[in-house]
Amino acid sequence: MRKLPPLGSLRVFEAAARRLSFKHAAEELNVSATAVSHQIRQLEEMLEVKLFERETRQVHLTAAGKALFPVLRDGLDRFEQAIADVRRQEAGKVARLTSTVAFVAKRLAPLAGSFREAYPEWTLRLDASNRTVDLEADADAAIRLGGGHYPGLVTEALFADRFAPVCTPRLAPTGLADLKLATLIHFDWGPARRNDHRAPVWRHWLERAGASDVDAGARLSFTDEIHAVQAAVAGQGIALLSLTLVAQELASGILVQPFELTLDGDRYDLVYSPRMAERPATRVLRDWVHAQFNGVDATPSDAQSKSPKTS
Repeated sequence: MRKLPPLGSLRVFEAAARRLSFKHAAEELNVSATAVSHQIRQLEEMLEVKLFERETRQVHLTAAGKALFPVLRDGLDRFEQAIADVRRQEAGKVARLTSTVAFVAKRLAPLAGSFREAYPEWTLRLDASNRTVDLEADADAAIRLGGGHYPGLVTEALFADRFAPVCTPRLAPTGLADLKLATLIHFDWGPARRNDHRAPVWRHWLERAGASDVDAGARLSFTDEIHAVQAAVAGQGIALLSLTLVAQELASGILVQPFELTLDGDRYDLVYSPRMAERPATRVLRDWVHAQFNGVDATPSDAQSKSPKTS
């Protein structure tokens, strides 16, 4: 038989060592600070070693405590992950993929049927969220839009986004001069990118096109990309949009791209935790995502050298 202290005492020690506070550990475990102190004292007596140096308002790990803590922390993490895996297996084969609201709506949702055809025994769960999702607790993998740097995660490049003016065929301009009278639809990237010279916005597109006499001010602006797409489809004006998000509309002819000039956007990457890499759900999602997006142009745009002429 394994000669181990009670799991409850080990959990209390891990919480106290992680927080370096009996009080905060007690709050986390929903017990009193006295109970935490008592459990730690019993554990020290059982191990015949001192784990904490106690001071008036704080505690510090001893050398023995420092040696025990990381092993115990990692062990509890593995317990938690194994239990979560078992629960998911009991619930059936579910593959959880998260991405931005816009990407799920415009690219992933229309492809969901292909996942069902390729993996009929699996359920695809798409999580549309603009927040950063925990890629061990809440999802098996993610498609993220950004600079491609995600420390601690496995990152596999998919493709780079590009932006260009799009509109309905009825509103298609014949030249840059037509933009002076057009309604320019804007997507507001928010305060974090308003002063970013790389942001794909009308002001930067017009500068590169040599159309400095066109007012780049917002005539119709949205804080949600999907709403900007819908406004363009409804014929409300000419929108500077992600060609990734309007790929279906461009292919069907609902929208057209009247100018060749494009601006580089961020990169789409498939990311997942290295600890989840060999899980069946992660492998299934990896194979499916690459099958769907292999061949999508991921090379840097040569937009700056292109002519803004109409296509």
